[in-house]
Amino acid sequence: MNLLITGAWQEAREHFDEIKALGHSIVFMQQEKDVLPCDSGWVEGTICNGLFLHHPIDAFPNLRFIQLTSAGFDRVDMDYVQSHGIEIHSARGVYSIPMAEFALCGVLRLYKQTRFFEENRRAHRWEKHRGLRELFGKTVVIVGCGSVGTECAKRFSAFGCRVIGADIAPRADEAYESMLPIDKLDGILPSADVLVLTVPLTRETERLIDRRRLSLLPKTAVIVNISRGKVLDESALIEQLAAGRLSGAVLDVFETEPLEEDSPLWSMDNVIITPHNSFVGEGNGERLGEVISRIIQQV
Repeated sequence: MNLLITGAWQEAREHFDEIKALGHSIVFMQQEKDVLPCDSGWVEGTICNGLFLHHPIDAFPNLRFIQLTSAGFDRVDMDYVQSHGIEIHSARGVYSIPMAEFALCGVLRLYKQTRFFEENRRAHRWEKHRGLRELFGKTVVIVGCGSVGTECAKRFSAFGCRVIGADIAPRADEAYESMLPIDKLDGILPSADVLVLTVPLTRETERLIDRRRLSLLPKTAVIVNISRGKVLDESALIEQLAAGRLSGAVLDVFETEPLEEDSPLWSMDNVIITPHNSFVGEGNGERLGEVISRIIQQV
């Protein structure tokens, strides 16, 4: 197979010999927005991330295989992929561990008021805070119980939390106390001390957490979004936070990225903002290599 591999796979060059030994030909391009280094008709498969945001997928007439370095499919025209019988794989499971650690860390930062203590440290000010909270015994609702959601469930459970999952295909899973269909979400949101969003972005999940559903959460709730920005109604979230109807938010993804400089979220003390960075971890390279090596051997 003729493979176009992009710099989205940072360790790609380390695997070239292995891929070529399987009989595949390789052309490499570092930046996906650049001009293609080969004729698009040559390409039969690609290992990439956002390649089709810069080059129309229908410009590759012989494309039959896509391996993404991302966990989601939202940067690819899935209707086109399915209608043309293109085999597609994601990097499912590669980033789940660092993302789950990030979610837990963010909630603990809010519960333990780390911003308050950091500001005092910088000011050389000795001042106690009597409003620290315990994670133990809290109810955590995880929307999207795939690999990322399940790694989150394991970690919150280890802190003594009650973990309830909501998923499009509920199942029995020891990481969760229970798992319900997503259409039953309204019934469990009023009990959520922490709401973690790890669901993929699809037509069905866009604005899944809207103004109405945000209003179902208790005032003490913290919301964590490590899925995609459009899963959450950002303007409604800002309204709820500004009105004191939510305790805080941990946000790694946004409706528009980068987050606009004038967004009110930047100045809210009860909001943690990171630039779509929760997936980063030193084990990702090895995990991604293992995933791609396994799949490419089956092509």
